[in-house]
Amino acid sequence: MNQTAQTRRILKTHINATSYDDACNRIQRWASVRRSCYVVAANVHVVMTAYMNARYQQVIDRAALVTADGMPLVMGLRLLGLPDQERVYGPDLMLAWCDRAAQLGLPIYLYGGTETMLEKMAANLQQRFPGLPIAGTHAPPFRPQSAAEAAADVDRINQSGARVVFVGLGCPKQEQWMYRNQGQVQAVMIGVGAAFSFFSGEVAQAPRWMMRLSLEWLYRLSQEPRRLWRRYLVNNPLFVLLFGMQLARHYLRGRPECHPVNKPIS
Repeated sequence: MNQTAQTRRILKTHINATSYDDACNRIQRWASVRRSCYVVAANVHVVMTAYMNARYQQVIDRAALVTADGMPLVMGLRLLGLPDQERVYGPDLMLAWCDRAAQLGLPIYLYGGTETMLEKMAANLQQRFPGLPIAGTHAPPFRPQSAAEAAADVDRINQSGARVVFVGLGCPKQEQWMYRNQGQVQAVMIGVGAAFSFFSGEVAQAPRWMMRLSLEWLYRLSQEPRRLWRRYLVNNPLFVLLFGMQLARHYLRGRPECHPVNKPIS
């Protein structure tokens, strides 16, 4: 894929044209200078939440990089003029960066989940990537934090020396946390959602063949129906309808949904 600084707008969200290698290159440049910024792995849930919530849309718009995490967005980018666009899936981006971090000796931090989950995941990652430096882990409480607790979390991360912080709080909480802490956490923050559950072994990932056929949603729905039914049975059909309308306008006008955005892309 020829990497450019292109984006395409899907509904209200600008998605970057990127790949795993390109995304890791960008993260490496930012991490090397301790730039405080964040990466969003966007799926239909993220795009639809932003579409219906202007404040959350602002959070997504401030990201340094927004990847096409879900296959519907990948197909959307292809239909909007990026035929070679590939999926840049949050959990796989985490693995790609851990591989590079192990080679470069750049420490990571794991923020989110539970203490048990973090212990299992840290052990699994270090077994998979020998030499991977994990500067620290922290499982924040499942309630709103006080200002003092939030500040202590930031101090803990900064004092650890981590260059990249993986945030596993789920959408929209993880993106809101990264937005609030941009300029405070002196590292690249990457929201990876369900990756913490996957890599700790607490939740099974969909088989790769289902991912290739865009059936991952069906597998995840079967695993967690109570939590995910609204996301997949309401949000997804609505997304298809709204994006279908956008696509019709795109072809009628004969120009790509590609616009400049006031956010870093290098």
